[in-house]
Amino acid sequence: MKRHMFILIGCLLVSMVGAYSGNLTSIPTIYVDADGVMHWSDTHREASFFGVNYTLPFAHGYRAMGYLGVERKSAIDRDVYHLARLGINAYRIHIWDVEVSDKRGNLLENEHLDLLDYLICKLRERGIRTFITAQTNFGNGYPEHNKITDGYSYYYDKCTVHSNEEAIAAQERYLAALVCHVNPYTGYAYKDDPFIVGFEVNNEPCHAGTVQETEDYINRMLKALKRAGNRKPVFYNVSHNREVVEAYYATAIQGTTYQWYPTGLVSGHMRKGNFLPYVDCYNIPFEKLKNFDKKARMIYEFDPADVLCSYLYPATVRTLRSAGFQWITQFAYDPIDMAAYNTEYQTHYLNVAYTPNKAVGMMIAAEVARRVERGETFGCYPADTLFADFRVSASLDLSELNSGDKFYYSNNTCTSPKAPLQLRAIAGCGSSPVVSYQGTGVYWIDRLEPGVWRLEVMPDAVTVSDPFAKPSLDKEVVRIISNAWDMTLDLPDLGKAFSVKGLNAGNIRDSFVTDGTISALKPGVYLLQSVDNADKKLVWTPDAVWNNIKLGEYVQPEVCNLNGTKSQDKHDVSRFTVVHSPVSSVDADKDLLLEFVVAGEEKPDSVILYTDKISFWNAYNPHIKMEHAGGCRYRAVIPASELMEGSFRYNVVVCCGGRYQTFPAGVAKHPLDWDYTSDAWWKAEVVQADSPLLLMDAVKQAEGTEIYMFPEWGQGSQKIVKKEGTDWPVLQIVFKSEKQNPVFFVRRYIQELIAGRKGRATECRSLCLQFRKLPHKVKAGFITSDGYTYLASCAGADASGIVRIPLSELRQTDTALLPGAFPVFLDNYFHPQTELPFHAENIDMLELRMEGTAGEEMEMELFKIWLE
Repeated sequence: MKRHMFILIGCLLVSMVGAYSGNLTSIPTIYVDADGVMHWSDTHREASFFGVNYTLPFAHGYRAMGYLGVERKSAIDRDVYHLARLGINAYRIHIWDVEVSDKRGNLLENEHLDLLDYLICKLRERGIRTFITAQTNFGNGYPEHNKITDGYSYYYDKCTVHSNEEAIAAQERYLAALVCHVNPYTGYAYKDDPFIVGFEVNNEPCHAGTVQETEDYINRMLKALKRAGNRKPVFYNVSHNREVVEAYYATAIQGTTYQWYPTGLVSGHMRKGNFLPYVDCYNIPFEKLKNFDKKARMIYEFDPADVLCSYLYPATVRTLRSAGFQWITQFAYDPIDMAAYNTEYQTHYLNVAYTPNKAVGMMIAAEVARRVERGETFGCYPADTLFADFRVSASLDLSELNSGDKFYYSNNTCTSPKAPLQLRAIAGCGSSPVVSYQGTGVYWIDRLEPGVWRLEVMPDAVTVSDPFAKPSLDKEVVRIISNAWDMTLDLPDLGKAFSVKGLNAGNIRDSFVTDGTISALKPGVYLLQSVDNADKKLVWTPDAVWNNIKLGEYVQPEVCNLNGTKSQDKHDVSRFTVVHSPVSSVDADKDLLLEFVVAGEEKPDSVILYTDKISFWNAYNPHIKMEHAGGCRYRAVIPASELMEGSFRYNVVVCCGGRYQTFPAGVAKHPLDWDYTSDAWWKAEVVQADSPLLLMDAVKQAEGTEIYMFPEWGQGSQKIVKKEGTDWPVLQIVFKSEKQNPVFFVRRYIQELIAGRKGRATECRSLCLQFRKLPHKVKAGFITSDGYTYLASCAGADASGIVRIPLSELRQTDTALLPGAFPVFLDNYFHPQTELPFHAENIDMLELRMEGTAGEEMEMELFKIWLE
C-alpha cells in the first residue's frame, strides 16, 4: 500500500510540472453531443485525436520482452518518450481479457494489468489520452501458439461469446470490474480518470445472431457499465457484421468504431507501387441509416500494411478527417527493444528508430489530424496530394508539412520553408534547404527561445531483409548503426556561428561552429546557442522541462559503434551490411550504374567491385574501386565496353583495416583468396539494345506473380505445368468463384525488371502475350507509377498463341485496389477523375483482368509476356 501511495504522489507531481499543469480536478474530459461530435468539457471545442496502438503489456509483446531479457517498465519508458516526440495525443489498447480474467469474468490483479496501469500513467505524464477496448474475445498467441489461461474467452467460440448466457454474464462482471479498477499509479478508477476518453465494449465482435439479439447484447453491456458508475462515452464496432448493422444504431452507444487496412494484411513480403489511390476515399455504405449521424466516429486501427513508404500516413489521415473521424490510431507501434525483428505483427512496422522515414510521416499525420477540419475535403487524387500545409508524393516517397512555424519532411526534399524567420520546429530524414545531413535517422530541431535550439539526432537505420516476411527473433530486419556525420544548418535565428553542447547522459561534446556545420555529429541531444546569445545565462539544462519532455532525455537502441566495439547483442552480426538491388537486364551498348548501401561499425577503407572474370591465377584482375556517394552510399559505373551479351555477374569486397568481407555471400574472405569457395554473385542479363523487353516467363520469371479475385472469397491457384508432347512449360492459373459477376486478376510488379532498360521501354510499341489457353473476356495492360491502370482486350491470337496489343490501344480504366481492403464494405476500385496519358517508362505493374461467371472455372495457360 505504501508503494502505491508513493507512486501516486510521484505521478501527481510530474503531472503538475508537465504540459497539463494545475489542479487535477480541472483537467478537461470528453463528451459526445446530440449530433455525435466529441467536444472538450472546458472549451466545448471539437476534439481531434491521433496516435497509436501499443501492446507491450500483453500477448507476444509481453512475452518477447521476457525472451530478450528486457525489464518491461523500462521498455515502456523508452517507447513512451518516442511517442511523445511523435507529437501524438492518443493511445488505444484492446485488452487481452484472457490474460486479466478468470472463467467467471473476475478481473485479475496481475502483472499484465499492472503494466497497463503503469503505461497509462506514463502516457498521462506526456499529455497523451487513452481509449480502452475492454476485451478481444480471442487468444493471446499471435504470432506464436496461444498460451492457455483460465480467462472466460477461452471457454467460448468468438461467434457465440455474445449469445451464450454464461459468457454474457462473465462479460458483464468483467466490464464492471474493469471500469471500477483503481490504477495505483494515478489513483483514479478507469471510469473516473480524465485522461481515459472512453471505452469500447469489444474488439471486432462476431455477431452470428439476429438484429434483435445483437441489440439486446449491446444493451446488456451498456447497463452493466452504467450500473458500475461509468459516465464516459461507450463505443461499439460497426465495421463488422454488416447484416446486423441496424442494431448498433438502435442502441444508446455514443460512438462507433471502424478500422482501415487499405492495402490488405499479411502479404508476406514488402508491397511496392503507388498506393495513394488506395487511401483516396473512405465511403461508408450505411451512412443513411437512422441515427448514423448521432454517433461519434473513431478509427480504432489503421495502417497501410506491408508498406515501408513514408508518404501514406498523412494522406490516410487526411481522408479519414474528410470522412468525419475524430479519433484515429495506427496499429501498431513496435516496442524499440524488439523492433529490430518486427515479430509482434509482421504486416505492420513502425518505430522511431527502426523506421525513421515512416516515423516522420506519422509526425506529419498528427499535424494533419490537428489542422484539417472534420469533413473538410480536397478533391480526388492526384489533386489531393497538395492539401492545406501538406504535400505527399509517391515518386519521391515524401510527405511534408510546411506551415511557417513547422517544417517536417520524411525524406530528402528541395522544398524551402515558407517563412524561415518564423520557424520553431523542424523534423526530418535526409536533407533539405535548411539542413544538410547524410545520416538516415530522424532528427528534431526545436527552438527553445530566440537563438537557442535543441537538436536531437537518432542513429542510422539500415534495412537488411524484408521486414514483412515471416518473422523471427533470430532474424534481424533493420540494423541500427551509430555513425557520425556532418550536419550543416541554415537557420536565420541561429546563424552560422553557434555553440554545440551535449545534453544527454554521457554526451560530453562542447564545441563552437563558425560556418554552420557541426562536424562528426554523433547521435544524441545537443543545445545550440547562437553567438549573439553567448553571454546569456542559460536556463536550458538537461533537467529543464520543455513541452512534454526533459531537454536531456534521449532514447536509442543498442547499436554498433564507429570505434569497432559493439553494445551487447544476442546476435553475432557481420561487421558490414551491404544492401543492393540489381537490375534484371541492361542494354549491351549502355553504361551500367550500380548503387550500394555499405553500413558497418567503421567507415570502409575502400569498396571494390569484381566481376566473375577474376581468377586466383591471374597476375592482374580487373576491378573497379567504387565511388563514395555520401552517407553509406557507394556506386560504380560499368562501361558499356565491359558488358558482353549474356550474364554479367559481380560481387563487392568491403575492405577495412586489412580485413575483407565479400558480398552478396557476406563471408569474411576476399574472392582472390585460395580458399574462397562461395559462388554467390549478383547478376544482370546483358541483351541487345533492340531485343524484346521480357516481363514474365513461365520458367524464369513466374515468381512474384499474384492472383486475386473480386468479390472475395473464391478459389484460385497457379502452378508451372508441362504437358505431354510439348517442349515448354506454362504457367497455369485457375480461378473459380461462386459469387455473382466475379472478376479475376493476375498481377506482377515489374518496375525493377525494366529499370535497367528504361530507354528500350519508351521505344516499344506493342505488349505481347503468348498463351497456350486463353479464356474469354481477358484484358491486359499496366499500372503506372501514377497509380493509374491502362488495359486493352486480348483478342486475335495468331497460330502460335501470341496476342499483340498496340500500346496506343491501352485505355485508362479504374484501378483495382488489391489486395482487398478492410473493412470489406469499402470500394474495390479507384475511379480516376483526371485523364493522364500512358507513358511506358512509368510502368510499375503488369495486370491481366478477366470477367467470370458464378460457379464457372476459368483456366489460363501462359508462356510469356514481353514488350517489343
